[in-house]
Amino acid sequence: MGVVEEVNSTANAIEATPPFAGRRAIIYGAARGIGRAVALEFARRGAHVGVADIDLAGAQTTAADIVLSGGSAIGLKCDVLSSESVRGAAEQAEAALGELDMVMNNVGVILGGFPEDIPLSEWERVLGLNLMSVVRSLEVFLPKFLARGSGYIINTASFAGLYPYAFTRMPYVAAKAAVVALSESLALYLVPKGIQVSCLCPGPVMTRVAEGMKAWTANAPMAGPGSQFTVKSAEQTATLLADGMRDGRIMISTDDQVWTTVLRHAEDPDRFIHEKIAEFARGEWGIPGR
Repeated sequence: MGVVEEVNSTANAIEATPPFAGRRAIIYGAARGIGRAVALEFARRGAHVGVADIDLAGAQTTAADIVLSGGSAIGLKCDVLSSESVRGAAEQAEAALGELDMVMNNVGVILGGFPEDIPLSEWERVLGLNLMSVVRSLEVFLPKFLARGSGYIINTASFAGLYPYAFTRMPYVAAKAAVVALSESLALYLVPKGIQVSCLCPGPVMTRVAEGMKAWTANAPMAGPGSQFTVKSAEQTATLLADGMRDGRIMISTDDQVWTTVLRHAEDPDRFIHEKIAEFARGEWGIPGR
């Protein structure tokens, strides 16, 4: 079998696998926002869902809403800064739902400020929540999935990890860029072994993530990914993710216009950066709808 045939065979195998009906999933960071919407969407498509979050009441509310709609779910408390808590939530989900087939690493926090104002402790906190939470999850699930030769890993990144614009939230940028690179390399390693990988890259999405945002610099500007993008709801984002998974996609964005921007950046990174500097100097902050 040639290389092209092997690639097509792998892709067809992915597409032929129903990713939701009867599957058992755990979503870390699913009490609200994108995670909650994804939990509801996965359940609507027939998955049994473990809803894990540091906010137990929120996780239980999401799970109760799934059950009320005729689905199967359990709400779980989990602190993704703790390996023991990540593993414990997975064990509780398996005890209630059965062996887990899918894991989504969705926990994310942002902050604001110039890099010289952000203390080391905040870098560690943000990297711990946005990046190391994925690593802790992989520690739990990779051995299981590899032993079975099947499974699905979904990681949430961001447009901010694809190209430079979010200079006042650099710990978040660094974490999400790492999640993108990690997810792509995981796909290289795992897809041939029967384990599916998707990386969700949200652009502008209406969520409450900014409510708990710490600001370390007064009046620091909030730059966006580009005014050309349409703001999506969490529900639209969940549908786009689920449809992309159904279609066997690895990189899933909330707006496929983003790949044009990524291509422009890749063609000449220096020029892209200098153009972005000029945009900011003109007061063009890349906020959708402005």
